[in-house]
Order: sequence, then structure tokens, then C-alpha cells
Amino acid sequence: MTEATLTSTSASPTARQLWTRTRGIALAVVILLAAAVAIAVIRSGAQHGRLDPRSADPYGSRATAELLGDRGVSTRVVTTLDEARAAAAADTTLLVAAPDLLTGHQQSSLRAATKNSGGRTILIAPDSPSLGTLAPGVTADPAISFDSTLSPDCDLPAARRAGSADTGGIRYNTSARGADVCYPSDGLPTLLRIPAATGNGDTVVIGAPDILYNNRLDKQGNASLALQLLGSRPHLVWYLPSLSDASATDAGKKTFLDLLPSGWLWGTLQLFIAAALAALWRARRLGPLVPERLPVAIRASETVEGRARLYRKANARDRAAAALRSTTRTRLAPLIGVSPAQAHAPEALLPALSARLSGDGQALHALLFGPPPGDDAALISLADQLDALEREVRRS
Repeated sequence: MTEATLTSTSASPTARQLWTRTRGIALAVVILLAAAVAIAVIRSGAQHGRLDPRSADPYGSRATAELLGDRGVSTRVVTTLDEARAAAAADTTLLVAAPDLLTGHQQSSLRAATKNSGGRTILIAPDSPSLGTLAPGVTADPAISFDSTLSPDCDLPAARRAGSADTGGIRYNTSARGADVCYPSDGLPTLLRIPAATGNGDTVVIGAPDILYNNRLDKQGNASLALQLLGSRPHLVWYLPSLSDASATDAGKKTFLDLLPSGWLWGTLQLFIAAALAALWRARRLGPLVPERLPVAIRASETVEGRARLYRKANARDRAAAALRSTTRTRLAPLIGVSPAQAHAPEALLPALSARLSGDGQALHALLFGPPPGDDAALISLADQLDALEREVRRS
């Protein structure tokens, strides 16, 4: 090994080197965290009090509640399932602001209380998780509407009087008899009114909450449509599902896997694929070898001593003896006219060596191909004998 004098005597990186290597990753992490905090702050400010009739924020619904109050409709906010079920009555409109947040047990219990109550139930932007229970016979189309403002195109009096409104969002299919299908987008409605099987009650499904927002109420026919749908009864109960509701913790007979989102399996599979690709990328060398300057020069004698200590620590006398014999055979072969490919074949090496030295073939076989030594002293003796053999061949 070529020796070189280097100023560095340690392979351990310094603090400056560590910072140079990791500052790019640290900067990226800081930027991601800052962006996440900024987005959270912006969204929390803009979406505060969403669909809350007590909130005057842009996405609140206080303006709708006040206009209903001017027309003699009382508005009451409830946050628990028990309050919502108790409020179901023929003179009451029950608005469910976030039906998809309800558990299966909550949906079934709420549907049982409202289906024969004679009142009106309004579901705001329900999707597949809640439609099957709260609005039987209605399914959500996977493709949403790209148009926000739509025309009624139906015979529902409230829709015809309101005209165009911002109902564009989730589109629905229904098999319910006598249903009013309104505000279609590419042939599928975004507002449905489904009459109850018995009595004067009904269920209204709206594909988007825009007509209830404070900042959208004065657009198109949003105010007219909202007031007619929500003001058909003298009392309006506004149900805002809450995580503090004790009924939300009842998962029924569902297992842990049932409570996981439907896409968790595909998400986990994607993570495994990404991990496999990353491992492949890190394991394969995609370019030529790049020489790297060693941080410190190591003498050949130190390498030999270090390797010998490792052999001794592991009691690997067999490997040490095999390495000594193999190296000796490799060096002897060209001296006695044996090709390197035949250096480790006893039938080729030993006859040529015996002819050169006129020695005992059995002794040479034991020395060059014999069993491993039984102790350290025998290993040292083997090394001395191999060294003596090589010197003798070179002198002959």
C-alpha cells in the first residue's frame, strides 16, 4: 500500500462536515414545517365555524339563521345524537351539517327517529359513507360537478322559484319513487327531495353547502333556495356532529380493520413499493466507481496486524491457516512452472515442487494442504515452515 502523509488523523466527521452534509435536508424540513403551519393557520381562520348558524365568518351560516328568524322560523343548534333524535317531529326541519362524520350506529339511530316523524331532514353534501343509511335508494356518483352554479330543471316549487343556485358538488343517482331530481350536472342531479313512505315527511339531499355560507348567500338564487328548504316548518334544528358526543365512540360490532379508511390497504402497498424502490436505488451503483481519498494512510503492516488480531479474537485458526497456505501456493506456482490456475491443485503443484526440491511429497502435502492447526503455537509453526519453504524454493 502506498503511504501518504495526511494532516487528518481521524475518520470521524467534524461538526462542520456534519452540518454541510445535512443542512439541505434540515432546510427542506424547516420549509415543509413552515408551510404546514401557514396552511393550517390560513385554513383555520377561513374555515372557522363552518356551517355554524352562530358564526359570522365567511363559511358560517349566521345570515341564513337570521333571515329565517325574520320569517318566524326558530333555529336551535344541537351537537349530540340524543338531542337530534329528540327534535325529530312533524313541525321541525332537522339539518345534518356533516352526515359523513356520523358513525354507522349514529346514522341508523338517526334514520329510525326521522323516517316516520313527518318532518323534513336535510343532508348537506352526504357521500357514500352515509347515503345508504340516511337516504336509502340514493348513491353518490364518483365524478363531482365541475360547475358550481346550476339551473333547477325540475318541478320542485322551491327550486323553480329560486332559479339558478350554487348546488354544484356531489352528483347523485336515485331509485326512490316520487323523488324530485333538481339542478342536474351532466344528467345527474345535485339536489334531491325524497318523500317519506308514509306521512308528509321528506328527506332533502344537497350536493354542496354553498347556498348556506354567509359569503355566498347573496349570489344567484342561493338565499331563496336556502330559506324555502330550511323554512318549510316553524322549527329548525341544526345538528353539528361533535366528537365529544358519547354516541360517537360506539363502533357497534365493527373491528379495528372495519374502522380504518377504505384506502388503507392500497396506501400501505404504495408505501412498501416506495420503500423497495428506495432500497434498490440506495443498494445499486448506477455509475462508475469513484475513487475516494482515505482520511488517513494505513501501513500494510498495521493492516496485517489488525487482521491477525481479528482472527485471534475469533479463534479463527482455520481461516488464518487457509489464508497463509493459499498465499504461499499462489507465490510458489510461477517459481516452479505451474500456471496460476493450477496453483491450488495438489496433483499439479506437488509433483513440480517435489521435483524442484527433491523432498518428501507427503510432508509437502501436509504443509500446503493439511488440516488446520490445533492451537496458536501450531499456527505460528506453520507460518514459519511456509516461509522457510518459499525461501528454499527461491534459492534453488
